[in-house]
Amino acid sequence: MMRLIFILILALISKCIAFQNLIHNCNCKNVKLLYMGTGNVQGKIFRISTFGESHGTGVGVIIDGCPPRIPLSVNDIQGELNRRKPGQSRLTTPRDEDDIAEIMSGTYNDVTLGTPIAIIVRNKDQRSKDYDEMSAKYRPSHADATYDAKYGVRAVAGGGRSSARETIGRVAAGAVAKKILKLYSGVEIIGYVSKVQDIELVNVDHDKVTEEMVEANIARCPDPIIADKMIQRIDEIRRTGNSIGGVVEVVARNVPSGLGSPVFDKLEAELAKACMSLPASKGFEIGSGFGGTLLSGYDHNDEFYVDDDGIYILLFTNIFSFI
Repeated sequence: MMRLIFILILALISKCIAFQNLIHNCNCKNVKLLYMGTGNVQGKIFRISTFGESHGTGVGVIIDGCPPRIPLSVNDIQGELNRRKPGQSRLTTPRDEDDIAEIMSGTYNDVTLGTPIAIIVRNKDQRSKDYDEMSAKYRPSHADATYDAKYGVRAVAGGGRSSARETIGRVAAGAVAKKILKLYSGVEIIGYVSKVQDIELVNVDHDKVTEEMVEANIARCPDPIIADKMIQRIDEIRRTGNSIGGVVEVVARNVPSGLGSPVFDKLEAELAKACMSLPASKGFEIGSGFGGTLLSGYDHNDEFYVDDDGIYILLFTNIFSFI
C-alpha cells in the first residue's frame, strides 16, 4: 500500500512540474508553482547524480548504468579522492577533511552487481559559523546571489551545492568510469596543469606524460622546471591575499572511434558541457582549439593513413583543456 502511495506521489510531482512549465509565463493567479533544482544528473546510459552540500552531513554520488561483474573496491575510488582532497599542500584549500569514501550499495565482494552504486563521503570539518556574515552579504564571483534569486533560499555555509566540494561525487563516479574504460578498450586519461597565469607548459609530448610525472610536484605540472615557476607565482599572489587562474589539459589515449551521436550529443559537446559545469570554469578547447583559427584548412585538417591491415586510421590527438 505504501509503495503504491509513493508511486502516485511521484507521478503527481512529475505532472506538477510539467504543469509549472506550461503556466510559468501565464497570468494564472491562483496556482502555486513548484521550483525545483533538477540540474544534478549527468549522462544517459552511465548516469550519475551528485548530492550534498559543502557543510552538510556529507556529499556523494549515485551511479546508475554501471555494468555487472566489474571488479570494484573502495580503494579504486579512494585513490582518486586522495588526489583531490583538500589540505595536501599550501596551494590548496586548508580545509581539514579525510574524504573517506563509503560504498553504500551496488557491489558485493568487490564486484559490481549492475544495480545503482551509491558512494558517500562524510564531512567532518563543518564550520558553518565561519559563514555567518555571508548570510547578509553576497560574495563576488560566487553563486550566492544567483541561488537567492532563483530559489529564495540558499545554503550559506560554503556555498552549498555551488562549492567545489560537490566535485567529490564526480571524482568518485569518474573513478568507476575510468576503470570501465580501461577494461573496455585500454583507455588512459592523464590530466595536468599546463598554465598558471602567463607561465605556460609548451612543446609537451602528450604520448609520454605519465601520472607519476604529474604527481611529482604540488603544482601537478609534468615539467619540474615549469612547475617550480608556477609554484613561485602562486605563492607570490597568495601573499598579497589575491588569486590567479590557470589551465588544465587532459589527454585521453586509446579512445575508440564512433563515440557520441549527432547532433546534440557529439562527444566534443558532451565534454564541453561536463567541463564547463565545474565551478569557476570559463573556457574550453579541444584539439587545436581556438589556435585552429590561425591555421589554413590544409594545415588544420586531420589526415588518414592505412595501417598494415588495410584499416584507415585518422591522425589526431584526443586532447582538451579548460580554464
